[in-house]
Amino acid sequence: MKKSIFIAIFSLLVMGAANAQEFKPFQLYLGLGYAMPADGGGGILVDVEPAYRISDQIAVGLRLESAAMAKVVGDYEASVKGVGSYTVNGKYYFSNNNFRPYAGVGLGLYALGSSTAGPNGGSIEAGTTFGFYPRIGFDAGHFNFNIDYNIVSSTQVDTTVGDIDDIKNSYIGFRVGAFIFGGRR
Repeated sequence: MKKSIFIAIFSLLVMGAANAQEFKPFQLYLGLGYAMPADGGGGILVDVEPAYRISDQIAVGLRLESAAMAKVVGDYEASVKGVGSYTVNGKYYFSNNNFRPYAGVGLGLYALGSSTAGPNGGSIEAGTTFGFYPRIGFDAGHFNFNIDYNIVSSTQVDTTVGDIDDIKNSYIGFRVGAFIFGGRR
C-alpha cells in the first residue's frame, strides 16, 4: 500500500513539473547593436545566442559575438579593434509576463585584434584572453533588448617609436534583436 501511494505521489509530481514550464525550452537569439569601447570611439556588434531554459526563470546559453570598433585621436592617429567572443552565460527572468526583464552573467574567451596608425608608424596586436560580462535586459514578445559590460583585460603594444601603449579591451554592448523558438507553449 505504501509503495503504491509513493508511486502515485511521485507520478503527480513528475507530471506537474513537466507541465510547469510556460515557455518552450530552446531559444535562438539573433542580435545587432552598438559597441562602446572603454577608451572611447564606437562600433557595431552582431551576435548569435542559443539558449536552453532550465525553468521559466532560468536560462543557460552560449554567445558567439563579433564586434568592430574604431577611434580617431587628433588629426592624424586612428585605432581599430576587433573582438570575437565565445562565452557561456546564464539569465534569471524576473517575471513570466509578455514583458520579461532579466539579469545575467557570462564568461569565456575573447579573441582580440587591434591596429593603430599615426604619423610615427603603426602597430598590430592580436591575442586571446579570458573575460566576463554582467548584463541586464528584457524580452518583449519575440524581441529582446540588453546591455552588457564586457570586462576584458588590457593588452600592451610596442609601437614603432619604442613607446608602450596600453590598449583597453573592455566595452559596453547595446543590443536589439529577436529570437526564434522559445516563446510560450
